[in-house]
Amino acid sequence: MALPGRRRVEQVMGLPIVVDVRDEVDERVLDELFAWFDEVDRTFSTYKPDSEISRLNRGELLVRECSTDVREVLDRCDELSAETGGYFSHRYRAFDQVDPSGLVKGWSVDRGAELLDDAGLQNYSINAGGDILFRGAGLPEPDWAVGIEHPLHRDRVAAVARVGALAVATSGAYIRGDHVVDPHTGEAPSGVLSVTIVGPELGTADAYATAAFAMGEQGPHWTRTLAPYEALTILPDETTLVTPGFPLAS
Repeated sequence: MALPGRRRVEQVMGLPIVVDVRDEVDERVLDELFAWFDEVDRTFSTYKPDSEISRLNRGELLVRECSTDVREVLDRCDELSAETGGYFSHRYRAFDQVDPSGLVKGWSVDRGAELLDDAGLQNYSINAGGDILFRGAGLPEPDWAVGIEHPLHRDRVAAVARVGALAVATSGAYIRGDHVVDPHTGEAPSGVLSVTIVGPELGTADAYATAAFAMGEQGPHWTRTLAPYEALTILPDETTLVTPGFPLAS
């Protein structure tokens, strides 16, 4: 007998968003979810000239005039920048411009999950360009299994994590080239191939993964301080370092 569920994919914010629901679901709930992602794109895009972020960077808006969502995201970016010693940064051009994209994707998924929770869904995942928020179980399995791509061998996984209600985010140069730099030097980090963070919120996990990767060789030591967030770091010699609570599949 076929199990209930629905899988839906749409291109939003320049990336594929895949929603995999393992419960009975009304299609209107998914319509509302993707409408939310479209709203986030219209509000936060650095490419759309009429977005709040574009208008803010052109000096047409003050922060206090922005929507509650924009002010919330910018405040959280400031907190994460301070927490990571500036390795996660949303400010550039002598701090006169902002680009909160490094948080917005995960933050929007966290908020989108609240819509699904309010609709009574219990078992689902939301995958935004490879960073994933999980809830419940991957029915008929008792949990969710997520493969962590090997940074040197794209046809292999480096590890498999088994998770329940957790978020999983990975940062590495192999994903989109040298898009992450050490903001203190402007150079691409060295000594690390990829960092995967798991924890309660996708926005925070994504920011931590970015910061830990930008730290390079310092990253593995820093990630040991992040509980309840846990980390898996892959070094250039393919050594894998994991924090004690990382949910590796046995």
